[in-house]
Amino acid sequence: MLLVGYARVSTDDQTLLPQVQALMAAGCALVLEEQASGGDRARPVLAQLLMKIR
Repeated sequence: MLLVGYARVSTDDQTLLPQVQALMAAGCALVLEEQASGGDRARPVLAQLLMKIR
């Protein structure tokens, strides 16, 4: 079973690195990353991921 992770931050001050490292350490073979404003409810990378795993 392929484990896929999703990492997201909402500000330019934040970094994806700790999330990505934790997901990789947990065995995720693929980690998709997204950076978007917390006020923006659109999550195109997450939507793409959910479509692929269905």
